[in-house]
Amino acid sequence: MSRTDRNDGIQQLVDDFWKGYLTRRGFLARAAALGLTAAAATGMLGAPTVARRAVAQGSATEITPQQWEQGTGWGWVWGDDDEVGNLNELSPELALKALSLVERGQVYDLGLTYARDSYKFEGHNPGEVMSFRTSSGELTQEDLSMVMDEEENSTNTTFASSALFISDNVATQLDTLGHIAEGDPPHAYNNNRAENIQGDWGLLKLGAETVPPIVAPATMIDVAKSVGEDPLPESYAIGQEEMETALDEQGVDIDPLDIVLVRTGTGGLWLKGDGVGSNHSEIQGPDMAGITVSGARWLVEEKGALAVGTDTSGVEVLPPSEQLD
Repeated sequence: MSRTDRNDGIQQLVDDFWKGYLTRRGFLARAAALGLTAAAATGMLGAPTVARRAVAQGSATEITPQQWEQGTGWGWVWGDDDEVGNLNELSPELALKALSLVERGQVYDLGLTYARDSYKFEGHNPGEVMSFRTSSGELTQEDLSMVMDEEENSTNTTFASSALFISDNVATQLDTLGHIAEGDPPHAYNNNRAENIQGDWGLLKLGAETVPPIVAPATMIDVAKSVGEDPLPESYAIGQEEMETALDEQGVDIDPLDIVLVRTGTGGLWLKGDGVGSNHSEIQGPDMAGITVSGARWLVEEKGALAVGTDTSGVEVLPPSEQLD
């Protein structure tokens, strides 16, 4: 069946349901025959925009993970020298699947602007954005021939540049597998002892330079909207039940190798603080909402999430409501 024929069949299915030709059970049975999950099919009975997303998700090419096993996850399967974990699953086919989901071409900026007074976790260093070169400084110091030479610079052109001193764990960020270590002595991913990979000038292994370009499908779980509190309350624990409820309400599901983005509403607070998160007291409580250990394991072991992100400083709920086994 072509994609056009399939989408026509889905539209006919929805029309038949609303005309009373089908019971809910019959609707779900026919939806399953068209390759739709129950969540996606149910979502098509809601808002038109949700229905279109469900159709697109249901008709996208299925990509079978190389090493993921439902109920288990990935495990240590990529070799002793591996530094990127399940990002080894990235492929041209996965990128094409992501691009096939695009319908409107609308772009959303997920980046947060960072400044010297932006909110940050207390364990990280302060940030400073300092002017390094300025027009007035160059003309006063007269230390750059390219500026001061009248023949070379007949238009009196000057420039501005800044020096940045910030933590790599503030605002928009991507944690690598070298970020967290545990145990005694501490070990990071793939049995790398922390003392062997943490240098004075950055990580010696498992650093950001190892991360390949990531182009993959993504599913957003709007927990804040589902719960009806935007942002979520302080230390709100997001488990499997909360995420499944939100997905059902949205009418979508998580495919293996999807990137999962969990919305708590904290990102919206950041924008209210002069656009740079300067409203620390407002952000601090909601910023502690996050995913539980069991919720994270469900995303990875049962749903096959390629990566997980949130609009908080850390993904997990603080203080943790559960501990790792």
